[in-house]
Amino acid sequence: MTTEVVNVLTLRRSAAGDLPIAVQVTGDAALFSRPELKVERVTYPVMTPTAAVGVLESIYWKPEIRYEIVAIEVLKPIRQFTIRRNETTDVAPLAEAIRGTRRVDTVAHRDQRNAVCLRDVAYRIHAHLLPAAHADKPAAAYRDQLRRRVRRGACFQQPYLGTREFSADFSWPDDTPRDTTVNEEVGIMLHSIHRDGTAQPRMEWFAARVADGVLYVPPRGMEMALPSSSGAA
Repeated sequence: MTTEVVNVLTLRRSAAGDLPIAVQVTGDAALFSRPELKVERVTYPVMTPTAAVGVLESIYWKPEIRYEIVAIEVLKPIRQFTIRRNETTDVAPLAEAIRGTRRVDTVAHRDQRNAVCLRDVAYRIHAHLLPAAHADKPAAAYRDQLRRRVRRGACFQQPYLGTREFSADFSWPDDTPRDTTVNEEVGIMLHSIHRDGTAQPRMEWFAARVADGVLYVPPRGMEMALPSSSGAA
């Protein structure tokens, strides 16, 4: 693995030797929920890699590619606020939701929860676009398509920042400086989710740290199984 310093950022190259592509994202609010807090929704102080992948896939997605997040720059100071949100405890299984055979009664199963969110956020996402084994085009072709869609403002669905209430705007990166005053030990953060056809997806985690306004994401995380409710003591 080779790296290169670009605008004071140490960015790792892909296996093919390419530098990551950058996309800028802004929003009025964001909620990147910490998984260890079950009752109330409390956000991470910065965007998570999985949320960054979700934004990029909303802009450009194909089964022949996947995104690998390299770094996330924090462009604005971390500001938080608290709101009360309506959620539902009645969730339909995916198979029933696809068939349309299950109606979710949100009124009868409404649950109000406090949420600690982020206000007025902006990030610059650096990511590799990696073709799968069955891809019929080189990586450069997919990167060019992503660049064209970002410049046009085209997307498959409206990107959002952690929850669908908080939509995201995206653009080609400009010269907005990152907030170098942001330095924080974030803790354990979800790195990636692997769905390989099994009932339970595999999850990788990493120890996240923001230094001088940059969250660097390692190429691999550590796989950890979440405790099941049946096995809980």
